[in-house]
Amino acid sequence: MDLLRAVIIGAEGTPYHNGLFFFDVFFPSDYPNVPPLVYYHSRGLQLNPNLYANGYICLSLLNTWVGHRNEKWTPGVSTVLQILVSIQGLILNAKPYFNEPLMIFKSGTKIGEAWSLKYNEDAFLLSVSTMIYMMRKPPKNFEEFVVGHFYSRAHDILASCKAYMEGVQVGCFVKGVKKQIKPVLLEAKRDRTFCSSKDEVSQSRLTPGLGAMIAWF
Repeated sequence: MDLLRAVIIGAEGTPYHNGLFFFDVFFPSDYPNVPPLVYYHSRGLQLNPNLYANGYICLSLLNTWVGHRNEKWTPGVSTVLQILVSIQGLILNAKPYFNEPLMIFKSGTKIGEAWSLKYNEDAFLLSVSTMIYMMRKPPKNFEEFVVGHFYSRAHDILASCKAYMEGVQVGCFVKGVKKQIKPVLLEAKRDRTFCSSKDEVSQSRLTPGLGAMIAWF
């Protein structure tokens, strides 16, 4: 087997929840002495600092980013499953804004958390765009899977879209339940530099894109 296609479902509690993310994995002739080549089907959108619009993936395990020795590909130890789990857990996480090397130092600060909230909103809007594209043109041989996925999760997706349009923080609406927001995030949301106390700015930014998703269903 030289090539396989894998799909990752966005985890709850992240701006990627319920989304489908497809990856092509190519095994070169010298695999497993070297990591496989992994291509992300971005649909021309960059919804994460580590997933480029051209399909490039920035990940130490793929040797496409600097990292400690134990974070890089190790022949006889590292696996494709490890790569996929790393993409889901380390890249498609709850605060992707801090995936940027220089931004990690702002984690936990008022301004950093505020920008993280804004990034999550943008990431969710882009994720919604990929959902719509996926439903219109599902990847070959994954047609039934895509239809079944969105059919079974349509209620949760629509409920979260409506909640976000009403001002609920992106990623904090899981299966109809609003999660508790940490104090530092509450401070960030109340900062008028980034959004009004009634989340009017966030609502105006989210409404058009999420309205398109609601109309689609």
